[in-house]
Amino acid sequence: MSATGIGADGGAPRVDWVDVAKGVCIVLVVMMHSTLGVEKAAGEVGWMHHVVAFARPFRMPDFFLISGLFLALVIDRDWRTYIDRKVVHFAYFYVLWLLIQGAVKWPGLAMSDGLGAVAHQFALSLIDPFGTLWFIYLLPIFFVFAKLVRRVPPLLVLAFAALLESLRVQTGWTVPDEFCARLFYVMLGWYAAPLIFRFAEFARRRPALALGGLAAWALANAAAVQGGVSEWVGVSLALGVAGAFAIITVAALIAGTPVGEPLRYAGERSIVIYLAFFLPMAATRMLLLKLGVIPDIGTVSALVTAAGVILPLVLEWMVTRTGWGTFLFVRPKAFWIDRRPRQTTAPVAA
Repeated sequence: MSATGIGADGGAPRVDWVDVAKGVCIVLVVMMHSTLGVEKAAGEVGWMHHVVAFARPFRMPDFFLISGLFLALVIDRDWRTYIDRKVVHFAYFYVLWLLIQGAVKWPGLAMSDGLGAVAHQFALSLIDPFGTLWFIYLLPIFFVFAKLVRRVPPLLVLAFAALLESLRVQTGWTVPDEFCARLFYVMLGWYAAPLIFRFAEFARRRPALALGGLAAWALANAAAVQGGVSEWVGVSLALGVAGAFAIITVAALIAGTPVGEPLRYAGERSIVIYLAFFLPMAATRMLLLKLGVIPDIGTVSALVTAAGVILPLVLEWMVTRTGWGTFLFVRPKAFWIDRRPRQTTAPVAA
């Protein structure tokens, strides 16, 4: 995708293991939504439930940590450019895909509760993120916060963010709840970026040691989840950081290999998948459960996950090849507030 597409930062380089890590994260996110949706519709739990539970401590922490990795490259830009790249950019895709998802969901709401209910739902979605789109909504808020505190000592910001995470804020409003829960990881990705890149290189050069560390982490993470302590104050933060570094380790080890290539491809387009997976996921779930040809709920969940990852990539490929519907994944110039030419370096999503 060109530098005007989703995630264009106008200068942030592509790094193979970063894209692989994003690929792992987006698969885990789609897997979670797919599995829980299938199990709720079917009224039973499948084997995929255990995979989702294992990934819960680190699934979103890693996504947010990686989102902060390249902030140092853009944080000192003037406010107009920064807002264009980091706020307006994501706001465009949020509103667009809110309308697309609403076009599927809201007709039924209109028939049952009237057009007023649809208007209320739309207005509410502007202040409380709609469904699966909350990640896109929160990113600009984190990015603005980062720019506002760029002169504040990093340890002070990290301590503040860790405190927010420990408070377990539960207002029922997605914005403050997720901001408090995820801020630490975005800030850590920003501040610790040099360390993280050195860590990935170390893991790549010492595969045996890296694999041993992964084994120890997997046992500890599984024990915490099974023991019911993964959500404890302090434990959740430790598991989130450890899990994020575990995904980075895996990504560093498999980047550039045949195993890592599909994940790199998906990770390079992770926001495309995040925006578009809802519709194919829901359609595949309904189709498979209605047909009933696959009795195993875990297998159904796996197939729905695959559809949720692959079909958005097919859509993006078709858009790129035909030039039709480019507005779905490339922000039109009419929605830029900073229209100075962008650098042509390949973009880094989010």
